[in-house]
Amino acid sequence: MRLTKLSLGIALGLLTSVSAFAAEGGATKRLHPKAAEFEFEGPFGTYDRGALQRGYQVYKEVCAACHSANLLSFRNLAEPGGPGFTEAQARALATAAKIPAEPNDKGETTDDKGAPLMRSATLADRFPSPYPNENAARASNSGALPPDLSLIVKAREGEAHYIYSLLTGFHEKAPAGFKVTEGKYFNPYFEGWNITMPPPLTENGVTYSDGTKATIDQQAHDVVTFLAWAAEPKMEERKRMGFGVMVFLIVLAGLLFAAYRKVWKDAH
Repeated sequence: MRLTKLSLGIALGLLTSVSAFAAEGGATKRLHPKAAEFEFEGPFGTYDRGALQRGYQVYKEVCAACHSANLLSFRNLAEPGGPGFTEAQARALATAAKIPAEPNDKGETTDDKGAPLMRSATLADRFPSPYPNENAARASNSGALPPDLSLIVKAREGEAHYIYSLLTGFHEKAPAGFKVTEGKYFNPYFEGWNITMPPPLTENGVTYSDGTKATIDQQAHDVVTFLAWAAEPKMEERKRMGFGVMVFLIVLAGLLFAAYRKVWKDAH
């Protein structure tokens, strides 16, 4: 059926309206995550210890200013399957962190100026939170609550690839006609494309002790590797066990088949 001039005009008008609506952010679905490469992926993938240690540095120097990792303790940094820090190194990292102290012998939790009493962390302590409570976190971030990063890789669709894409997506240019909301930042990998978090990574934002060049992509790769380990610290052990079970089942199947042939060979 042929379109009349009137119906064609209505159709074009609707298309224009839809395009304008999308440009204003009404239909801005986040882009599919980038296809980044991570050493821990696949059935035989393992964590890159260098990337884990660099990723912890990025977390500590960049992410920890706003995000907590409440499920991680300093002792985890020296455990098997972890970043590969020695116990002495993990203890030194803990000592450098300050956490609220227990009440002193007078029952006081603040000094004479009202500041909270602090002490050096130990291996048994969890990573310190940047804010004392949720209200303080929201007040410092325009009402938004920075999510805890302990399980963030497993908690988001797209997992490591989504977090990597989000971290590297701040520097992409907004399409013509798209309006970035005041006080927010453009990121096409975030639903709605407007995100409250400012760009966390900058070129050479950290200085890696192993001499690795700290590009934005490198920092994103390393901190995502660290966060993937935080979310699944026993991944390597799980894969080894799974491989052992598969080998056992294959051998068992072979033995059962051989036994079957031996028992029933005279019956055929």
